[in-house]
Amino acid sequence: MADILIRKLSRWVKFDAAERAALAKLAVASRPVVRGQHLIREGDDPTHVFLILDGWAQRYKVLPDGKRQIVAFLMPGDLCDTHVFILEKMDHSISMMSPGKVVSIPADDMLAIINAFPRIAQALWWCTLVDEGILREWLVNIGTREAYSRIAHLFCELYVRAGAVARGGNGDFFMPLTQADVGEALGLTAIHVNRTIKALKQSGLVDPAKSRLRMLDFDALKAVGGFDEAYLHARLVPIHD
Repeated sequence: MADILIRKLSRWVKFDAAERAALAKLAVASRPVVRGQHLIREGDDPTHVFLILDGWAQRYKVLPDGKRQIVAFLMPGDLCDTHVFILEKMDHSISMMSPGKVVSIPADDMLAIINAFPRIAQALWWCTLVDEGILREWLVNIGTREAYSRIAHLFCELYVRAGAVARGGNGDFFMPLTQADVGEALGLTAIHVNRTIKALKQSGLVDPAKSRLRMLDFDALKAVGGFDEAYLHARLVPIHD
């Protein structure tokens, strides 16, 4: 199961045998999780870093009035806040959006691998920078695009990210999002999301099904959403041979 993390990080660093073995050790003790299960809650002490091996998770904030804003979707191979253990308290919550498997990596283990293997540390920095790039793009998406383009852009991003970890890429991929989830990520009501997805389907761009999404015309969907995957940095040339 560690292969999914190694495969992701290897897009930037070519690891030697010792580095691959060290990464593999991080993913030894996996555990099953169920949909809706929290990995960590706002206000908790962040003593572990979570690695998603299977399934999707969401990072979110809850306002005093009970409204929720999803600020990230996490997929297999994603580390939930790589350096979060330096914080005193969590400022957001992470819960599962589907059944899956996760690894809880103790802070001491993460610090040890960062200190012992500089190239792994560099790859983890890359992960953090990509997360920041995604967050910036989400801010632009919510702040500047209309609902039709906004949802198109999100679907393009999720499709590319899913393909990057070999969970999709052939036109159809696992996407366990409800219309309410999409709305909470994009600042739209569930009714507005429903109407907009129907419009995207009627335009021949996507074909949604339960927990899946099929891309019918990805190039056209990219044009609608103004999607440029450069912010995902998925095609970086390794800095080390």
